[in-house]
Amino acid sequence: MESILNFVQINDRLATAGQPTIEQFAAIKNAGYNVVINLALPTSDGAIQNEREIVESLGMQYFHVPVIWENPTIDDFNQFSNLMQTHSNQSIFVHCAMNMRVSAFVYLYRRSHENISEEQAKADLNKIWQPNSTWQAFLDQYKPSDNQN
Repeated sequence: MESILNFVQINDRLATAGQPTIEQFAAIKNAGYNVVINLALPTSDGAIQNEREIVESLGMQYFHVPVIWENPTIDDFNQFSNLMQTHSNQSIFVHCAMNMRVSAFVYLYRRSHENISEEQAKADLNKIWQPNSTWQAFLDQYKPSDNQN
């Protein structure tokens, strides 16, 4: 699993990464993941045109929420959150092209739905990148309140 581009193990039921290769999807299945969520565009670097068929042929569920790099939206995040909540009892592998979109969405999800501290959630986000101005503005507009006063 560690050979997958920008792989990060968040917890025992959630991992994130950049675009896996066709061969790496078998390793994802063998590692126990049941659900794959793809946030990349079909035109993103390394995108696999028949990814849904590959993932489903391995017995995993596949969901695609294409997030435009220059324009992430709250609607995109809400679709992602709904998938995460619907499949919260399963092991989920989330990817995009480089694990930048994903790390930002997982940061917001953990802050807003799992009551993870800002410090812990940000540490996992920063393993991949420091959000650029577009993504920082997106994160700031959806800043969850910190319920851990």
